[in-house]
Amino acid sequence: MNEKIQRTFVRQEAYLKLRDWILEGTLAPGMKLRDKELAEQLGVSRTPIREALLRLEDEGLVITKPNSSTLVSPIDFDNAFHLYSIVWTLEPLALSQAFGSITDDDIQIMIAANERFLQKMRTRDRLSALEADNAFHSVYIKLAHNKDLEKIIAEIKYKLKRLDLYYFDKIKDATLSYEEHAQIIKALKQKDLGQAISAVEYNWKSSFTRFKI
Repeated sequence: MNEKIQRTFVRQEAYLKLRDWILEGTLAPGMKLRDKELAEQLGVSRTPIREALLRLEDEGLVITKPNSSTLVSPIDFDNAFHLYSIVWTLEPLALSQAFGSITDDDIQIMIAANERFLQKMRTRDRLSALEADNAFHSVYIKLAHNKDLEKIIAEIKYKLKRLDLYYFDKIKDATLSYEEHAQIIKALKQKDLGQAISAVEYNWKSSFTRFKI
């Protein structure tokens, strides 16, 4: 964790780097954040670090205790339902809009992403597993050709990143989501929109249930 950033747009880059470190768990929940140390790690002055921490506090990723210290916020488990429920509502919408555009080649891309997901889960490679999971779902999200819907889903999933990485690290049975993905693929192969939508919704609701456990 020692990455110098470019001088151009220092404030924005410092903010993005710290946000990524928090979301990916490099800066773990409860960790103390010292602006001097962070400034040295990123090769910038303390001012953009302080500004970044203020932005992160507004977003709920950082907590500042009066006359004490700045900490990485704990993961908000109570908010998980609200975020997951948005995804399991909007992804079926994206799938319904994309359904007529999904080709056999697209299905093959989903199959490959699902196999990659299973492999990475078995090797406990959390980030790569999450990337493969996102690649699987993004096939039909992009085929919806609805930029606003794609943007909303992407923003919600970004907020879910800390939760998902936590979930991927704790889950014992990597085959559950893999098998649910397989049901989505099966429905698409059969050109059964209703079943495909149900399978997508079930996948996300089941992921939330496993996450709570």
